[in-house]
Amino acid sequence: MQEKKEEDLQQALNKVLEVGIDEVGRGAVFGPVFSAVVVLTEKNKFILQEFGVTDSKNLTPKKRKLLFAKILLLSSDYGIGQSSAREIDNLGIRVATELSMIRALKKLKEKPAKLIIDGPLLLRPWQGIQENIISGDLKFTAIASASILAKVSRDNLMERLEKKYSGYLIFKNKGYGTREHFSFIKKKGITNLHRKTFLKKSNLI
Repeated sequence: MQEKKEEDLQQALNKVLEVGIDEVGRGAVFGPVFSAVVVLTEKNKFILQEFGVTDSKNLTPKKRKLLFAKILLLSSDYGIGQSSAREIDNLGIRVATELSMIRALKKLKEKPAKLIIDGPLLLRPWQGIQENIISGDLKFTAIASASILAKVSRDNLMERLEKKYSGYLIFKNKGYGTREHFSFIKKKGITNLHRKTFLKKSNLI
């Protein structure tokens, strides 16, 4: 009888799904914005917590890469989407970020019953139940997992782009507007992957 109860509890834990979404690269001046969505069972949430899953900003690059593989293994489903620098310039960062989120969500096998989103902004194009959580990547494992998938995916792309766009230290600054990055822009000019609308605000173009 006890075994049956434990079995029922395990099945119940595997049916409760947490679906979290997060973006990375919103404030960068170069390259796309990335979003990821992760679907986790209650059981696998706890396993990932034990492995040390938390907000990607609080982890070292090495730890993020280790956790990336574990999240792919333990998630019931996941999706990664992006929106280009050109889309960011043409649509504005909020709409482009929403687009990257919708692209990530479209990769899921099933539409989530409820979506939890990091930050205060609603995902306006999403036709479904959603909840915004301030500092959600510190409170929900699915959001933290999504932040890691998005961060590692975007960082990997930045490292690959370094070969084509050398001289801006993209592999190091990951496309963010560091003092060093701005100094290289002044010397070398902008590339087709720099966000012109962002750089106009900084009076760099």
